[in-house]
Amino acid sequence: MENLRIPGPTPCPDEVLQAMTKQMINHRGPEFARILNRVTESLKILFQTRNDIFLLTGSGTGGLEAAVVNTLSPGDTVLSVSIGVFGDRFTSIAEQYGAEVIPLKFEWGKAADPDEVRRALEKDPKIKAVLVTHNETSTGVTNDLASLSSMIKEFDKLLIVDAISSLGSINLPVDKWGCDIAVTGSQKGWMAPPGLAMVSVSETAWQAHANARMPRFYWDFSRARSYLERGQTPWTPAVSTVFAMNTSLGMMLDEGLPNIIARHARIGQLARDGVKSLGLTLFADENFASNTVTAINAPEGVNANDLRKILLAENEIVLGGGQQRLDGMIFRIGHLGMVAEEDIRVVISALKGALAKVR
Repeated sequence: MENLRIPGPTPCPDEVLQAMTKQMINHRGPEFARILNRVTESLKILFQTRNDIFLLTGSGTGGLEAAVVNTLSPGDTVLSVSIGVFGDRFTSIAEQYGAEVIPLKFEWGKAADPDEVRRALEKDPKIKAVLVTHNETSTGVTNDLASLSSMIKEFDKLLIVDAISSLGSINLPVDKWGCDIAVTGSQKGWMAPPGLAMVSVSETAWQAHANARMPRFYWDFSRARSYLERGQTPWTPAVSTVFAMNTSLGMMLDEGLPNIIARHARIGQLARDGVKSLGLTLFADENFASNTVTAINAPEGVNANDLRKILLAENEIVLGGGQQRLDGMIFRIGHLGMVAEEDIRVVISALKGALAKVR
């Protein structure tokens, strides 16, 4: 069986896969209502929030689009803080719907500088919302969201967070950090298959929603809230993935959020130390290196994709490649969700052998 070590989709426990074999049920019936309500309440614990939480059938990108269209109007000025591919995607979504986006891009491999964000906010008081990626999987960097959010809230701006690859793995107390919208996806640290985006919505976000004029139908939070009151979703949900989430969330609550966060921190450090022991260098600034994905520079003169091909062919290990301009320059080890120290030790050992064949 392949050792899937990419930033998502991630491996699923056997119990979660088994849950998906359950026969379909009426998504408008009482059994589904009980499951949906249990999943929603479990997510509130792991999001560390009292805010509303909705399950949307779609990818994490769908959740980002939902966040934009439910809180903004065409012509609104938005500051988009980007440190990589997915930060740029967030920018594009807002632009597609007519927002006046001020892009604030940082060097790939670096975290966003709160002082530069502050200067951008001081420069343009018309800014209504700030888009921030908490954990950028394309570069293996985790932004200092605690510092960013504290500063952004000084300016009383709406804070919309792409937490797709951080929530459930890296500490993100949604309420404490003032995240008005936080978005994640089932296929990341939640140990479930793709199919669900999960979003939290603060009271401030609801106030923005009341005045938002971007077009929305499928993603409308008002509909989601109305139906959730009845234990339903507005549209046919990914029922099997909800079954899976119900099981995976029970496993996560049994482990406990502090233990989950500590496990990811240990494994992230193990991955970083392991690749450095082989003479490789990290792409990310190690002060902000992610605990869910490690991005590694290919050795000089080596195409990173050649390494990945060897690992797949000889060891059945699947690593992530570099995206866009980083293609062939870096490779990435995903370590979130169902992951243990031994999984990473196996990768490091195999990587040592593959390096000997390309150097």
